[in-house]
Amino acid sequence: MTDAERAARERVRLQAVAFFEGGEKNREIAAALRVSERSVERWRRQWREDGLAGVASKGSPGRPRLSDTQIARLERELERGPLAQGWADQRWTLARVKTLIGRLFHVSYTVEGTWRLLRRHGWSWQQPALRAIERDDDAVELWQREVWPRVRAPRR
Repeated sequence: MTDAERAARERVRLQAVAFFEGGEKNREIAAALRVSERSVERWRRQWREDGLAGVASKGSPGRPRLSDTQIARLERELERGPLAQGWADQRWTLARVKTLIGRLFHVSYTVEGTWRLLRRHGWSWQQPALRAIERDDDAVELWQREVWPRVRAPRR
């Protein structure tokens, strides 16, 4: 969850506190804030027990498993490429990155967790364009412009 999303959820909980102080019922609060009654019940209980601090955001439920230094090292290793890490081709897959993290830092990630980690640090999903080495772009363009209109079936 991003900081902006966390802040938006915090605002909703603080609005709920205002309703609590006004004596509103859980059902009315849930309808007004478009949340479940169960969430409102939980917030009310936390508010009764700990006051405003009880409904405050606790931050991310999980802590980052890799430090900034480790992330920097991981990025250096990824930039070296899969061949340098012992794989037979030049494709990074999430499973390979997950294995690399395990080898380097002795930390276990799921494939989905690996994707989240990479995305959070600016890596994106890309698929290499497969093109024949013998491809002649000029010949392809000429064929598309002159031959294809003659070959293509006429519209009815």
